[in-house]
Amino acid sequence: MQEVMQGIAGWPRERMAVIGSSLGGFYATWVAEQTGCRAALLNPAVQPERDLARHIGEHGSWHDPAEKFYFRPEYVDELRALHCAVLTRPERYYALIAKGDEVLDWREMTARYPGAHIHLLEDSDHAIGEFPAHLDEVLAFVGLT
Repeated sequence: MQEVMQGIAGWPRERMAVIGSSLGGFYATWVAEQTGCRAALLNPAVQPERDLARHIGEHGSWHDPAEKFYFRPEYVDELRALHCAVLTRPERYYALIAKGDEVLDWREMTARYPGAHIHLLEDSDHAIGEFPAHLDEVLAFVGLT
């Protein structure tokens, strides 16, 4: 995240926004809290430090299972350090949340963002397969329309 903050150091905070999906939503929340910008979150991970702790060890890459990587305990510590306990201005957040998410619990996601603009999808999935139908709404929230 230090590299992210260095990369956006010169961005105008009053006009910038971040968009993140799943773990990217967790990171986008942290960036928004640090900068005061708007954030659009798509099925955001709420407590990845908790959820990923059980995955410490060697794994195959999602795109190529023959490609191996090792998920280290210190990665969980890094996630824990980035957890934002309270949202300072929830009105800066938009969350597109699918009740049919097979990875994350929609109730937990919704509870994490009280006061945010929440669009709850009755079905869908973690990937939000029909995302193109919601793109205009996301872009409007972050000011790109």
